[in-house]
Amino acid sequence: MTVRNEGLDELEVWIDQDLCTGDGICVQYAPEVFELDIDGLAYVKSADDELLQDKGATTPVPLPLLSDVRDSAKECPGDCIHVRRVADKVEVYGPDAG
Repeated sequence: MTVRNEGLDELEVWIDQDLCTGDGICVQYAPEVFELDIDGLAYVKSADDELLQDKGATTPVPLPLLSDVRDSAKECPGDCIHVRRVADKVEVYGPDAG
């Protein structure tokens, strides 16, 4: 019997642009997920590489990039990168992580 916990480990990431310093560390770690816009702030990108500029926009964290996204959240000088579980919206990496 196989037990599946679909969705329990799915993560999403978003950036609080009000706190973003525009340092670009996140883009260096995970350019597939983050991008600096012409306003000098970082944003997340959709799975099809589209810049998501709506306030609080989230994008899924691809499992192969999890360590890069986690490191981005840890190293961000603005403490503005939030990684949370999709299922219950609990932050696992970032300034509000328990």
